Amino acid sequence: MIAVASPYSMPPPLALSSLPLFPLGTVLFPDGFLPLRVFEVRYLDMIGKCHKAGAPFGVVCLTQGAEVRLPGVSEAFCDIGTLATITRLENPQPGLMQIHCTGAQRFRITRRERLKHGLWVADVVRIDSDLAVPVPDDLQGTAAALRQLIQKLQSGEVPPQPLPLQPPWRFDDCGWVANRWCELLPLPPELKQRLMTLDNPLVRLELVTDLLARTGISH
Repeated sequence: MIAVASPYSMPPPLALSSLPLFPLGTVLFPDGFLPLRVFEVRYLDMIGKCHKAGAPFGVVCLTQGAEVRLPGVSEAFCDIGTLATITRLENPQPGLMQIHCTGAQRFRITRRERLKHGLWVADVVRIDSDLAVPVPDDLQGTAAALRQLIQKLQSGEVPPQPLPLQPPWRFDDCGWVANRWCELLPLPPELKQRLMTLDNPLVRLELVTDLLARTGISH
């Protein structure tokens, strides 16, 4: 007997249909930590549904427009983003959600659509996660500097709350170390976006190390 695929069958595991998007003025990296205050109606409903279903939404970096929709201003955003998984949700008052999210897999948009109430949805294809590449000897200083910074954050020497980085720590992994520095450094969003989209985690760490050397953080 020949099996015929149902037109209502689930999409392939590497594809997602009608993924709700949250365009932001920042870049979310895999394994990154993202706190958000949500108050726009289009996002309150979307976040509530994602949280209830245990489903992710997509974070994409704005190239035009603002995070809060303005009359007569259209939004444009990058084709590559990162899935966000909600790990904590609070409702401190009606019409306001405070959420914590963790970055998961990157994705590439194949089709996008803005719904009537302003929410963007997209069909996306997931991008393979970074290969686990050990940090080479000549880049160990970059990993060590990150370890020292995290220790300062944990000790209270540097005061941000909550801690902007979340365990597990993977100081021996090129992609993880590079991504955490990308989140911490005050880089323009377009540069963070280019670094996030690089397929080679070793090259990403080399570029981050160059940036740190210019600031005197690592050499």
